[in-house]
Amino acid sequence: MKICGLTRPEDVDAVVEAGADAIGFVFYPPSARYVTPQRAAELAARLPAFVTPVLLFVNTPADDVIAAASAIPGALLQFHGDETPEECWASSRQGHSAFLRAARIPLDPDGPPFDLIGFSKRFDRAKAILLDAHVPGYGGGGRTFDWSLLPAAPDAHLVLSGGLTPDNVADGIAALRPLCRTLAVDVSSGVEASKGIKDHGKVRAFIEAVRG
Repeated sequence: MKICGLTRPEDVDAVVEAGADAIGFVFYPPSARYVTPQRAAELAARLPAFVTPVLLFVNTPADDVIAAASAIPGALLQFHGDETPEECWASSRQGHSAFLRAARIPLDPDGPPFDLIGFSKRFDRAKAILLDAHVPGYGGGGRTFDWSLLPAAPDAHLVLSGGLTPDNVADGIAALRPLCRTLAVDVSSGVEASKGIKDHGKVRAFIEAVRG
């Protein structure tokens, strides 16, 4: 599981102590959770072995992605914008990093269904497809999408995101785990006291709910 949007050293330490597998740093300047690559490198230096830093980009120039990946060895890249499969692969290859690709799932139940299988095939070099709600701007805005509308994608590695909290994450896992090859979860606003500031009690409750 990944806790995203870390900005403070005390939150990094608390998330690690609670048992997270990965920690996300947002490199999208309009976000309230934005950190500079230098700041992210300082925070990532606190991570022990087997806790993975994940670097989130939105339509970032390839040279900047590669520079950030070089500054934080062992990081995963997470693309949340309009990046093509070729752009994701080129940046990840030159930065010597694997990548995740975010898919924006429509919130309108009466609209056309999201083509998860087609999206997964387009981004077949991604380590996983991250599912987030399609809201204005980029990121899920703390909104959940209708999990029941997703088709089965038995060959896909998925990451469920968007509006998760300690209270609903178990339901999300139960809904999506039978549909895919593997499932992970990713949370940001659902474990915050305010934007960019993590609530350590909520972090612990979220991780306990996932492990349960």
